[in-house]
Amino acid sequence: MSGMLSRIGARLGAALARRRARAAVARQFARFCALPGNEGRGLPPQWAGAGVRTEETEQGFDRHYVLHTAWAARQVARLAPARHVDIASSLYFVAQVSAFVPVAFYDYRPPDLALPGLDCARADLAALPFPDASVPSLSCLHVIEHVGLGRYGDALDPGGDRRAAAELARVLAPGGTLLVAVPVGRARVEFNLHRVYACAQVLALFPGLTLAEFALVPDDPQDGGLLPGASFAQADAQEYGCGCFCFVKPEGPGNPGGEGGP
Repeated sequence: MSGMLSRIGARLGAALARRRARAAVARQFARFCALPGNEGRGLPPQWAGAGVRTEETEQGFDRHYVLHTAWAARQVARLAPARHVDIASSLYFVAQVSAFVPVAFYDYRPPDLALPGLDCARADLAALPFPDASVPSLSCLHVIEHVGLGRYGDALDPGGDRRAAAELARVLAPGGTLLVAVPVGRARVEFNLHRVYACAQVLALFPGLTLAEFALVPDDPQDGGLLPGASFAQADAQEYGCGCFCFVKPEGPGNPGGEGGP
């Protein structure tokens, strides 16, 4: 009973704090309207209603999505491929990378997005429409951990991530680079959101590829932002970190080259 009362008290306290904050903004709005300088500008002050923001003294951001896309964009800039292929990653990533490298973006739900240097089309990660060993520069960021959990209308499949990884490895050209980002830390499936992997489990998804670089976004900002060269032990100790893996497919008789990108 005491625990329930504590939770109710906490919710009431939070609601009161929100009301006080909105009242403070309302007073600010009244003062702003009374200030000289609003007249004749054609910008009549209006109350934003539900859109009012309170006490935004710091700019927060999603550490996973800002930092893993920043890592991947820098990898593409460093590699400078003639063309880059991305499978279902963040639209912010492909839109920005297409400013300096032509990008072909494929998704199960392709967006209505038109930009110079960016082509968008439909593809299923379980059956990519590319020949074997045909894509020299490839990325799939914060995607495979969802495959098979039904979150995006896909069929339930406990091995969906394995099949997705196998497809990515199949189409990657010998000598080509694959950028992958997934949650890392205490290994588990959080249905129907995502899987969280130990780093060794991520390597096991790509047995024919070589890890060229690893970077970590740790849980706690106090531990740093993007940590290139972080240890797997540090990554596995996270609750919900972001692991950034740069894989390369070895060249050799068992990995015949393709005829160029799709």
